[in-house]
Amino acid sequence: MKKSGYRTIFHIYLIFFLSLLGAIIAAIGLFYLLVTVQTPSGTTIRSDWPKSFTEDFRSQIIFIDDKAQVKQTGIELLQENDVGLQILDHSGYEIFSYQKPERADDTYSNTELLYIYQTGQLKDSESTSFIGTVTNNGNDYAYILHFPMKISKVTMYLNADRFTGGKTIAILIVGMLFMIVLILGIIYGVWTTRIMSHLTASIREIATRSYLPVQSHGAFRNIYDSLNTLDTEIKASDRLREQTEKMRKEWIANITHDLKTPLSPIKGYAEMLQEHGTKTKEQCERYARIMLRNVAYMETLIDDLKLTYQLENGIIPLERQTQNFIRFIKELIIDILNNPEYERRTIHFEATEETVLISFDQTLLTRVFQNLITNAFVHGDENTEITLQISVFDTILQIVVSDNGKGMTAEETGLLFQRYYRGTNTEHKLEGTGLGLAITKSIVELHGGTISVSSIPGIGTAFQIQFPIN
Repeated sequence: MKKSGYRTIFHIYLIFFLSLLGAIIAAIGLFYLLVTVQTPSGTTIRSDWPKSFTEDFRSQIIFIDDKAQVKQTGIELLQENDVGLQILDHSGYEIFSYQKPERADDTYSNTELLYIYQTGQLKDSESTSFIGTVTNNGNDYAYILHFPMKISKVTMYLNADRFTGGKTIAILIVGMLFMIVLILGIIYGVWTTRIMSHLTASIREIATRSYLPVQSHGAFRNIYDSLNTLDTEIKASDRLREQTEKMRKEWIANITHDLKTPLSPIKGYAEMLQEHGTKTKEQCERYARIMLRNVAYMETLIDDLKLTYQLENGIIPLERQTQNFIRFIKELIIDILNNPEYERRTIHFEATEETVLISFDQTLLTRVFQNLITNAFVHGDENTEITLQISVFDTILQIVVSDNGKGMTAEETGLLFQRYYRGTNTEHKLEGTGLGLAITKSIVELHGGTISVSSIPGIGTAFQIQFPIN
């Protein structure tokens, strides 16, 4: 066993020893409280003091002309301890009293005296009473001392043959209990140390990704369940990181290729313009248009990278203006359909309200809805139609952009808003930066909204966006 194992056992030992010591101290304290009482003067005495006081008080009773009297020292003892006294003749009649309680009777039957002797209590009294006897000229007299405290008399019947060595037996029992606790502490310490060693090894295996889930049903079940959950989450995170890293590398390769692609015609046509020889005006204009188109494509790529960086670091300026959102969407749809590339496409528009005033950045939200609409056209076929529905629910503005395109699998929709991801369900070349929908999601969240996607392969895709109206 390693040194840490011994240290663990020592700590468990220490806990058990301190627990046992605390139990012993508590038992001693409880025993002390049980076998001690306080006198009216505040002095703490043993609880059997009234009995011994009663037996010793016999010497304070004297008889003068066969009349019971109490010595002056006895009176002082009664006064000092606030004890009441009754002296009874052989018939139970009171023949002398001093400071007796109000509830004390003047005469007692044998049954009542026996009850007082056995219980030490007068009926309905808060005091404790002890009975003693004294003899004068062959006549027996009883006396009752009433103490201003409550003491319970407990009678135990034990085996006389075995209880002659009661003190030895008590010490033996305490010793056996101590040894049992000590042995159980050792067993528990070894068992706990093994469990802790296994837990330590499990944590080390999780760190090295070699952990195997454990099904435990013991006291440490919750810990093992937590370790199993932690291992599952770490492995899922590892897979996500590997997937993201793979997409990042593919994105770098693609973006490098996409940046080089427009550079080739720009460089080629620039060299053609540089060559000697006469170029017609039409040729120059055609070369210039091609070069400008490729430059614009490069600018789009660079703008996407810049916007992604700004959104990621929260440094993009948000220029909000309160305006009619319905009118904004209508104008945006008209602008898209006026584009020669989409002029033969169909966009259906539905709205429950004519006017919905909210505060938003028009430039950024234009980017959002252009991304969603043009993506549906690019990844669909020529018969793909888009439906844009706007509804208001209390303080929520909901926009649903749906299409009847090819749809996507659950795996594809799970990756859709991740950076560097490019759709795969298309017959066209995968152009673009792979940042469009990630940018869309960031812009929506920047406006305090949410965006989600649902898709069924062969049926179509629907994006749901919600903004708080206030």
